[in-house]
Amino acid sequence: MKYLDEFRDAAAAQKLAKEIRRIVTKPWTIMEICGGQTHTILKYGIETMLPPAITLVHGPGCPVCVTPLEMIDKALAIAARPDVIFTSFGDMLRVPGSRDDLLSIKARGADVRMVYSPLDAVHLASTHPDKHIVFFAVGFETTAPANAMAVSEASHRKLKNFSILCSHVLVPPAINALLSAPENHIQAFLAAGHVCTVTGYEDYFPLSKKFHAPMVVTGFEPVDILQGILMAVKQLEAGRCEVENQYRRVVSPKGNIPARQLLATIFEVTDRAWRGIGVIPDSGYRLKDAFSAFDAEKIYDVGHIATNEPGVCIAGKVLQGLCKPTACPAFGSDCTPEHPLGAPMVSSEGACAAYFHYGKIEISHRNTENTEAFKH
Repeated sequence: MKYLDEFRDAAAAQKLAKEIRRIVTKPWTIMEICGGQTHTILKYGIETMLPPAITLVHGPGCPVCVTPLEMIDKALAIAARPDVIFTSFGDMLRVPGSRDDLLSIKARGADVRMVYSPLDAVHLASTHPDKHIVFFAVGFETTAPANAMAVSEASHRKLKNFSILCSHVLVPPAINALLSAPENHIQAFLAAGHVCTVTGYEDYFPLSKKFHAPMVVTGFEPVDILQGILMAVKQLEAGRCEVENQYRRVVSPKGNIPARQLLATIFEVTDRAWRGIGVIPDSGYRLKDAFSAFDAEKIYDVGHIATNEPGVCIAGKVLQGLCKPTACPAFGSDCTPEHPLGAPMVSSEGACAAYFHYGKIEISHRNTENTEAFKH
């Protein structure tokens, strides 16, 4: 457990927090882009360790949360077909569409199955030639290589009964959109370490320069987060805007070259809708024409499906860092993990779920030497 415990060390965390408090002279707003980082921040009470001048806001880095409502409805339409076995990771099964979720239609007889890898879906296609197997391919650059591999394997094996419903999104264009918004108040970013493991971080250099915003590639444990914040604050206080790599034990500048080559073979960049945000240009992947036979959206002609978000749900504002989940009038009452209105309350990486589960940590208790959370 060495390489986990050392990044949850309370003494190391307190030392970093103390240094942040020492050097801060101005108010700064920093966004962590990843939902996994959001959960670490809430679970370990990291905000309680920071000076009042530091404001952390939570970005759209939860893949389940940003999958648009219309894509969920497309999945439901395909999954309801009697000739289809619809497969997905477990966190997508409870995400609400306009009227149902995948678990609900499974209860009514649809063949919906949770898998642990898209290659499991490829195996189902080879063992169930009388059924069409569809895999719900969502997520950021992190999960895209495995889905590209599944398509490549299905193509190599000449499987005609396998396809993916593709809803992949890309982080750098989302950062560009956030920083370009008129209401933007973000001054620095903690970039998602697992995304950069695949892609590297060279795409962040022009963004940092364009918006004069420090960007620090950061891991997911408490010490990672605090060190990433410290690196960002040092830049802000010095008037610098650079891309730095806190997560050097995992991330290299160019990322995973074979994975990037596979992505370039199977996918091409396209405009993509983000739930609660809207369409962001060049912010997603779609299958190249050479692999259109594996495109479930085309096979089942569901491209026309369009839906509207529930009026009471403010997931879009939460995902853009414009407000905290607790600002939603439905939070904790009409919207809970058991009965969610929006995806951020469903996903294990969703900001709303994080606030619901760890809401007992009061942000007003700043500057306390709180080490209790690190013991669990």
